Amino acid sequence: MAPQAKISETKGSDARLTQLFLDMLAAEQGAGDNTLSAYRGDLEDLSAFLQRSKTNFNRADTEALRGYLADLDERGFKSSSVARRLSAMRHLFRFLLTERIRSDDPAAILSGPKRGRGLPKVLSISDVDRLLTRAKAQAEATDAAAPQRLRALRLACLLEVLYATGLRVSELVSLPVSAARRDARMIVVRGKGDKERLVPLNDAARQAMADYLVAQDGPTNAGTKKASKTPRSKWLFPSFGDSGHLTRQHFARELKDLAVSAGLPARLVSPHVLRHAFASHLLHNGADLRIVQTLLGHSDISTTQIYTHVVEERLKSLVRDLHPLADK
Repeated sequence: MAPQAKISETKGSDARLTQLFLDMLAAEQGAGDNTLSAYRGDLEDLSAFLQRSKTNFNRADTEALRGYLADLDERGFKSSSVARRLSAMRHLFRFLLTERIRSDDPAAILSGPKRGRGLPKVLSISDVDRLLTRAKAQAEATDAAAPQRLRALRLACLLEVLYATGLRVSELVSLPVSAARRDARMIVVRGKGDKERLVPLNDAARQAMADYLVAQDGPTNAGTKKASKTPRSKWLFPSFGDSGHLTRQHFARELKDLAVSAGLPARLVSPHVLRHAFASHLLHNGADLRIVQTLLGHSDISTTQIYTHVVEERLKSLVRDLHPLADK
């Protein structure tokens, strides 16, 4: 590595160091695109602040970084967001120290905001049922034009698969078309860190995928039994965007519109909330926490333990209902 004194102290240098850091995360830690994008955004914001303070990643001291944390607070960032930015800073400056680009780590002694781990928003089983029923009704509407019906079938399929599997939204929208094989009882999901896991499918999800693929093929030609169709995309939920598949943001918008249509507050419904519902409803019905950890793709059980409040409530209910000395 070049000596620190020879490293350019320009904004371009910050961008260069950020890219070196991201390359390391991708190569050594298997960080995915979403993780890398989040780190890039956080570090670009830090760089912009330091540039206004006439410094950069090469020269910033602890006080400059404390000033950035204070700036985040003044801008109204939540404690969880500030903690994430602080984590990005710590990782970056530890990397710069390890690579001998800097001779010190100004972020090492920084402390972040205290924050409790909030309970996830969870929809009730009846709420999810309302969403599924409304999505199915829209997909079965006989007066809808072909493009509208295809979008409705896609949304119904997304919803059924998400609630059946608890996939991360990034995993869901990037499912390959092979996941919808007629005899598939399990699908292989590529998750964080490029790790693969097996996730079971229920009959409702399999049927929703089959209906959606039939609609993708389009109407059959007159006098034949063969559908007229263009070559199928490798993605289950294709789009014309750069990625080739439906984006997370597009699905989230459609889901909120569906929530309003089903009489639910849009602010309470998102793909991640449905992932929480999947986990919570399994635990409520007696599933083992370790099994739920595997299904969700959590590498550490501590991440899954945010749902233990569901288990605790279930245990209280069992004692209350079944213990011979419980109050009747």
